[in-house]
Amino acid sequence: MKLDLLAFGVHPDDIELSCAGTLLVEKNNKKKTGIIDFTKGELGTRGSAKTREEEAENSAKILGVEIRENLEMADGFFLNDTENKLKIIQVLRKYRPDIILGNAPEDRHPDHGRASQLLTDAAFLSGLVKVETEDKEDGKQQEPWRPKYVLNYIQDSYLKPDFVIDVSNVFDKKIEAIKAFTTQFYTAKEIGKEPQTYISSPEFLESVINRAKMFGRMIGVKFAEGFLSKKMIGFKSLDSLIQQNT
Repeated sequence: MKLDLLAFGVHPDDIELSCAGTLLVEKNNKKKTGIIDFTKGELGTRGSAKTREEEAENSAKILGVEIRENLEMADGFFLNDTENKLKIIQVLRKYRPDIILGNAPEDRHPDHGRASQLLTDAAFLSGLVKVETEDKEDGKQQEPWRPKYVLNYIQDSYLKPDFVIDVSNVFDKKIEAIKAFTTQFYTAKEIGKEPQTYISSPEFLESVINRAKMFGRMIGVKFAEGFLSKKMIGFKSLDSLIQQNT
């Protein structure tokens, strides 16, 4: 199955926090979307790998993605090495996405920047004929495939985006997808049951909402998600620009 848009996150919930709105927008535009998690988030203070897996499945249903898979890299200890590059290349050649989204190149969590570079490297190598891989299901040799765009979503750090996408009409569902990770984020019923962390406070979720408001204000809409691109972004027509009030 070919996908139009494939989002990669090093931890389950990275996608939800950063680019779930964009996945929903594209889904509403009849695009085929998917999610690939690098790790099970097994080093997270709250919950477990098992609960994160269940939460990721629940969120995938909310987002309506065609697929959500986990590459089972080692949380906190994965490397930008041959083994992990080949895992990503197999996925890229299997689903052949035109655009891929990945972790921020700079962020508070060291896994995020490392995952960003790993994905960028694998995306380039995936287009090389002499890098040989086999499909895990049927054992057939895969054809080379390189996505047209590798975009990085903005996570915890307040980086200036190269462009933003209006997610106002789907923002409530994005928040619903975030809250599917009940062990990770604030819910009143969870108070006192597990250690409090940086992301489990009410203020953290408020910061996610406020960042979306800030990006939205930049283009005259209610909520937006920001992205970075090393490649120049082009438009077929100026009609693609959002019309702002002046």
